[in-house]
Amino acid sequence: MAVRRFFVAAFALAVVALGMAAASPPRAAADTAGTAGTTAAAARAPKYVYLTFDDGPSPYTPQILKILRAYGARATFFELGQNVSRYPYLTRRVYQQGNSVQNHTWSHPDLRYLSWSVFRSQVQRTDRVIRAQTGYTPRCLRPPYGGTNRLVARRAATLGKKLRVWTIDTRDWSRPGSSVIVRRALANVHSGSVILMHDGGGNRSQTVAALPAILRTLKARGFGFTTMSCT
Repeated sequence: MAVRRFFVAAFALAVVALGMAAASPPRAAADTAGTAGTTAAAARAPKYVYLTFDDGPSPYTPQILKILRAYGARATFFELGQNVSRYPYLTRRVYQQGNSVQNHTWSHPDLRYLSWSVFRSQVQRTDRVIRAQTGYTPRCLRPPYGGTNRLVARRAATLGKKLRVWTIDTRDWSRPGSSVIVRRALANVHSGSVILMHDGGGNRSQTVAALPAILRTLKARGFGFTTMSCT
């Protein structure tokens, strides 16, 4: 009798175990499905880059704006206050076309070597002339030459600014040729890259010539273009 009860109990446990196995997918299959879902989501995530132009506005700025508009792209322009004062209508046009206008100081000094009063003046004077053309106060500050340290960051924060530099430097200011500028802009580019070019500070004809190829290639690779606000 005891033996019979043992076999009945064993049979019942086996039935329960089979039911649980049928109701639950194998762990390996579940893990595989989760990984596939994550990979698919990553593949669908939009890719973007930040196109940035320094030292303008200048007579080359309208050409750059025309090219950006032709490719449906927007950019962030880090402008010098003295150039905004000289070409206020260009700053207004940059803004009205949907681009971001941000602070690059008044006259391009290395912020690491300024007194606090001069630092503050360089930033606030530029804020005023940009605000007069756009209606807003820039929140991003790009330190000239990329020169920054803890003191520069602390002073910028005191003035309500976040420092923004770059991850890809085309060195277009050296006028190495438009094909070199294109190659440098596209080398190692990935989603979130910040590409540095210039629309002021000298002859920027090579930058203008390089820009269509840069935009065309980035779009073909699936990149979009977004702007900085530092809010």
